[in-house]
Order: sequence, then structure tokens, then C-alpha cells
Amino acid sequence: MAKSLRSKWKRKMRAEKRQKNAPKELSRLKSILKANADVVMAEVKEIATVVTPESAPDQGDEVKMETQVKRNKKNLLDQNGQYPVWMNPRQRKKLKAKRVKGKNKPKMAKGLAW
Repeated sequence: MAKSLRSKWKRKMRAEKRQKNAPKELSRLKSILKANADVVMAEVKEIATVVTPESAPDQGDEVKMETQVKRNKKNLLDQNGQYPVWMNPRQRKKLKAKRVKGKNKPKMAKGLAW
């Protein structure tokens, strides 16, 4: 299910809300951890490594990923033959019909065939 425009909009807005509230949640979590610092931090260190922004690797050291998808402007297919995720099945069917129609032109026989 969950393919309607309304649900897509709701998911998008929830993601933006999460992003907006992330700094407040982080500060709240840190304040809670300060209250129980000696007990909780020992457990957290066993599970995960805490990295401060200063000790994180620089932007120049990271390897760039190719996130740019090369699409055909005419039929919106990417290099793997996939349509964009936002395109609904009706639009895909319409574009595919247009693409197939252009390919399969019947060849006309020269002259009369008796």
C-alpha cells in the first residue's frame, strides 16, 4: 500500500521534521546522559564509538560517490532501464507504449505481392 500522494507527502514531511528536531533531541539526550554519566557511558562505549566533529575525517579525504543518475531526457529511463521512483505505473505504461510503438513499424513490401 503506502503509494498514494498523501502518504508520500506525509513521509516527506516526517523526514523533514526529524531533520529539524535532530539537534534538540541530541541536546536532550546529552543532558540525560550527563545525569547518569558514569553508569551509561561505560555501556555506550562498549556498543559504539563516539566521534566528535573535530576528530571526524575531513571532507577532502572521503571518496566521492556517483549519485548522479544518467537519464534519457526523452523516455526518462536511466542507464539500467529503470524509471524514476516518483513516476506512477500509468505514466510508465504510457511511455513504454510510445517507445514500443516507435520500434515495431511494419515493413512495406515493394511492389505487389501476388
